[in-house]
Formats: sequence, C-alpha cells, structure tokens
Amino acid sequence: MKNTIRHKIQFTGMVFILSLLLGFSGTDKVAGQQLIPDSLVKIVEVSAVDSAKKNADTTKASQKGKASTDEEALRPLQISEIVSIPKIIWSLIFIILGYFIIRVLIGIISSLAIRYPKYDFTIKRIIPIFRILAWIFVIYVIVIGIFNPPAATLFAFFTSIGVAVGFAAQDLLKNVFGGLVVMFDKPFQIGDKIEAGKYYGEVVEIGIRSTKVVTPDDSLVTVPNSEFMIQYVSNSNSGENNCQVVAELYLPIDINTEQVREIATEAAQISKYIYLNKPIVVLFFNEIKDKRVVLKMRLKAYVSDLSKEFYFKSEMTEIVLKSLIEKKIIQEDFYKN
Repeated sequence: MKNTIRHKIQFTGMVFILSLLLGFSGTDKVAGQQLIPDSLVKIVEVSAVDSAKKNADTTKASQKGKASTDEEALRPLQISEIVSIPKIIWSLIFIILGYFIIRVLIGIISSLAIRYPKYDFTIKRIIPIFRILAWIFVIYVIVIGIFNPPAATLFAFFTSIGVAVGFAAQDLLKNVFGGLVVMFDKPFQIGDKIEAGKYYGEVVEIGIRSTKVVTPDDSLVTVPNSEFMIQYVSNSNSGENNCQVVAELYLPIDINTEQVREIATEAAQISKYIYLNKPIVVLFFNEIKDKRVVLKMRLKAYVSDLSKEFYFKSEMTEIVLKSLIEKKIIQEDFYKN
C-alpha cells in the first residue's frame, strides 16, 4: 500500500515537471493541448528575422561586388596602366642584354664551325635560325613578362599593327615570307654555290629579309628573298663541300668528238682539284657563234674544294686547249677568226 502511494506521488511529480517544461496549463482552452511558450516563440522569430536580414545583406553585397567586377572588366584600360617609364627602362635594358648575349652565343657557335670543319655547313645553317628564335624569345619576354597587357588588348594591338604593316610594307613582307620559305624548304644552304636569275656565287648569309652571295669576282651581292620565289634556283653542291664545275670550249664543227672527249676526260682526271668520287661528263652541242656554226663542248667534273672552283675550271680549259693544239686537232688561228 505504501509502495502504491509512493509510486502515485512520484508519477504526479513527474507530470508536474513535464507540464512546466512543455507548457501544459490547466487554464488552456483545450485540455492537454501542447503549447510553445511565448518566450521561445519570440526567440525563434527574432532569430529568423536576423537570419533573413543577414541573407539579404549578403545577397546585396554579392550583387554589388559582381557589378563592381563587371564594371572593372568592362572599363577600358588606360595606356598608363600598361606602359610606364620603369617598364620602358627595363625593356631597353633587356633588349641591350639580349643583343650582347645573342652576339656572344653566335660567336661561340661560329667558333665551333672553325673547330669542327666537318660540320662547317651544318653549323652555319643553324646560325640564322638561332638568331630569329632568340629575338622572338626576347620580344616575348618583354611583351608578356614586362608589359603584360590583357589578352584582348594584345590581340587588338597586333591586329592593328598587322593591318598597318600589311599595307605599308608589302615588299618587306614578301621578302620576310621568302626568307621563311628558304629557311624551312632549304633550296640552298650557307656555303652552297647557287645560280638564281642573273646572280651566281657562294651563299655566305641567309637572313630573314635577304640572302648574301659572293660572286666569282669577289663581289658581295644582296639578293631579296622574294626573288627566290619567282625564279628558278640552281644549286651546284646542295650542302656538300664538292660541287660540279662546267668548263666550256668552242670547237670546229667537223672536229673528231671522240678524240676531244678522251682529251677532256684526261684533263679533268689529272687536275689536282678533281673530286674523283663523282663522274666526269663531256657533252657536245651545235651552236651559232659570230655568224658561223661551231661545236660547243661542255666538260662537267666535280671540284674537291668549293673555294677552288674557278682554279679547277681554268686549269681544265687550259689543259684541253693545249692538248688539242699540240695534237693538231685544231689550229691556233681558229680563235682568231
């Protein structure tokens, strides 16, 4: 009995405590209805309002920041933001340093050609390509590393420059394009003996705008690279140290060609300049010269050293002519008429 009363008291106390916590009241309109206390409702309402205000402020700030970013992106850059005196000074310093560094490197590469004669032509062929790539690198570092303009500004600038240069320097662009074709297509190389139109000689320099050729009379001729795109180019040696030499001689029309062929072949073979690993060819053509029909002999042989080309040609001509006169195949007065 006592235990039953004790249990009832404990149960009644628990119900009372729960009613305080959960907001039960005997004066509520509906008995046993669960109500949220006013203080808790106010706290929740205030918290909700504060959260909404914070969200609204965050949204406004985000929109304001986005609008500011858009305005900044759309705002045209001033020239002072890209070009400044310190940047110009650093650019000039870099150009001067680049110039001297490129000169030193080219000097080192050129010295390798002297040290290793076997690779002389290959090394000389590399120099103009290296020079162009080096200056492209210098310009890239100055534009991107120092001035660092936006991509849109850079594109617009080079487009404008391209249009202006295209109209103002058409001949220059033709020569530049011709230089690129020569460098990549390689119809000839430095050290080659070429004939292009009225020019013949040894190629000593291939530039982006022009090519320099030393003629047989030791004259330096500068040929615009555009010339190589509109006329034929004859290459005598194609990068090798030996090249074909042609000696020509006019003979009587009724001469014994077999005898002349033997004499001409022997004249080439006994020369100290001959390159014997390639064939010797003797050809004959009918031709009208000084109002008379003559036989034109062409003796083709290869010289072992390009620098001795004209010595070889002269020696072959002298030996052939001397032998023909000694053997009385032609008369001395033939060339006087």
